[in-house]
Amino acid sequence: MTWTTTDNQKSLMLFSGRAHPELADAVARELDIKVTPQTARDFANGEIFVRFEESVRGSDAFVLQSCPAPLNKHLMEQLIMIDALKRGSAKRITAILPFYPYARQDKKHRGREPISARLVADLLKTAGADRIITVDLHTDQIQGFFDGPVDHMHAQGQLAEYVKDKYGTKDITVVSPDSGRVRVAEKWADALDGAPLAFIHKTRDPLVPNQVKSNRVVGDVEGRTCVLIDDMIDTGGTIAGAVRVLKDAGAGDVVIATTHGVFSDPAAERLANCGAREVIATDTLPIGPDKQFDTLTVLSIAPLLGRTIREVFENGSVTSLFNGNA
Repeated sequence: MTWTTTDNQKSLMLFSGRAHPELADAVARELDIKVTPQTARDFANGEIFVRFEESVRGSDAFVLQSCPAPLNKHLMEQLIMIDALKRGSAKRITAILPFYPYARQDKKHRGREPISARLVADLLKTAGADRIITVDLHTDQIQGFFDGPVDHMHAQGQLAEYVKDKYGTKDITVVSPDSGRVRVAEKWADALDGAPLAFIHKTRDPLVPNQVKSNRVVGDVEGRTCVLIDDMIDTGGTIAGAVRVLKDAGAGDVVIATTHGVFSDPAAERLANCGAREVIATDTLPIGPDKQFDTLTVLSIAPLLGRTIREVFENGSVTSLFNGNA
């Protein structure tokens, strides 16, 4: 089935890169359509070839690609797909990046550094993307890097609803892993019926990536169930350290909630052994068997992406999907 509208007989077509086909299939089921078939292969020297097996002329094309490791390969594949759609006369091209690559490089910390998140936006625009759909950017300012509409969706509603249903809200404290994410924690607190807030005071050496020293808890966590939130977990060092600090401060159970489970080694081992009762993530990135552990719960982001695509295609209100969390 292909969705059509009387607005110049525009048709919705969904395309998927090879990084996370399971998510694309789930989104297609939400929309009651099929992922458009394509040929994609790598040449011996690493170059990528893509060709779509159906006409894309006049279509409203949605190109979904997650960017797990190797990130650069998957980003390049999406750019090539967008270029192929532009040259195939697609009417509008929307790039769907559930996990926006290079989002942590959104500003210069020191001289002679790149702003790689801006570069990614420029590459998408140059390739031919008219619009971007993404989930939980590392910083909101990245929306302004792209010269066109950006639908910045939030997984917080889905994650918070899961926490609320399973753990209630009576003895919950929302904990930010650092002072910089307190604003996000405030939205979580509102979603959990006004739960109190706390945050971890930490220091980071800008010269040493993926290494953080957690110091102390600011706020009352003694005897309470702590929901430790972050937009992404990469190697897990920050979050594992935060769990230890919370436990030392007398916290009860610690539940970790994140949108993007990057889970680079040794994240799975750290998270499994950090003392958290449960780690909740979404499937914006593929989480294979080698990254899974007993306390991990993975929620599907496909319903949110499906509703977003539907609203964009029908020229509806994407803001209505935020549930007050915009």
